[in-house]
Amino acid sequence: MSDNDRKTMKRRELLIHILCWGIVLFLPLVFFRPNDTWELRMSHWLRSLGGTLSYMIIFYANYVWLVPKLYFKHQRGLYVVANLILVALAIGLSVGWWQVLGRILPDEMPSHFMSSQPRPHMGPPKWNMLFQSALMAVLVAALALAVSMGQRWQHIEETRREAEKAKSEAELSNLRNQLNPHFLLNTLNNIYALIAFAPEKAQTAVEQLSKLLRHVLYENEQNYVPLYKEVAFMKNYIELMRIRVTSNVKVDTDITIADDDATPIAPLIFISLIENAFKHGISPNGHGFICVKMSHDNNTITCEISNSNWPKRANDKSGSGIGLQQVQKRLDLMYPGQYSWHKGTTSDNTEYYSNITIYRHDSQLCNS
Repeated sequence: MSDNDRKTMKRRELLIHILCWGIVLFLPLVFFRPNDTWELRMSHWLRSLGGTLSYMIIFYANYVWLVPKLYFKHQRGLYVVANLILVALAIGLSVGWWQVLGRILPDEMPSHFMSSQPRPHMGPPKWNMLFQSALMAVLVAALALAVSMGQRWQHIEETRREAEKAKSEAELSNLRNQLNPHFLLNTLNNIYALIAFAPEKAQTAVEQLSKLLRHVLYENEQNYVPLYKEVAFMKNYIELMRIRVTSNVKVDTDITIADDDATPIAPLIFISLIENAFKHGISPNGHGFICVKMSHDNNTITCEISNSNWPKRANDKSGSGIGLQQVQKRLDLMYPGQYSWHKGTTSDNTEYYSNITIYRHDSQLCNS
């Protein structure tokens, strides 16, 4: 959703709130007979205004603070206690408002509201009136909860749709960037050269390339894939990239993921980082190092990638940051508030690192 769409929704929401509360505020003025005096109309409206204002306080206290800060944070007990206190304060406000205005307003109320005959000043509210006020306050709090939950569900659905869209964009981007025709041509040329003096390596490279294509084209249709499949894809990718570098480039991997680890993970989430390591971690004369570490422990998935940091040449236009922006966007959509990403260079500026930690919840399941 664009920023303009969000602003439009905010304005629409504000107008709905103003309209609804405007109706609630002025609805009592409708329930009068033609022969009721203006003073009686204003008397009743002002008396009811205190209750309406207290309900507004309850609604927005829940809508703005109690529901998002307590109820959605699983602090349900504190949420109930806070609402009980809020309802008591609101009833106190209504009673105080009622008694203060009772001393200065006319002693008669509209006949069809209270009785068929004019009645004297009502004095303090009765117990049944307090009960009705408390019940109405609880209903208003429940309404605020229902509205907030509806909006949250709508936000979750919107986020899910954006995640699916971002996933599709990432798949297409990886097909264009990692497996584009130029990359495939170079890889096939390397495999062709290997056939002459190392046919076994060439055969292995073809097998790895086929697995890579199979994962991207056929096994990458879900929002999440089993971790062991993603790790196998990463290993094949790294091994495939090895044939493009010389023996002067040291490539180390330390991936301690079990072969049957089916923990759900967003597909292709780390590939751009590995691609950047091979792209920028090798000097013009073919030297450098690349290290990929990955582990899964206590619902925490960690991927640490480091490589040599070589100064870019003046005419080097690579590294626009689009790939990293896509990684950031996918992390925000797939793991909101559940990840950390630390990247940068070491103090001596010889090494670049990019470390991502994903904190999973037990409720996250693999959508197959």
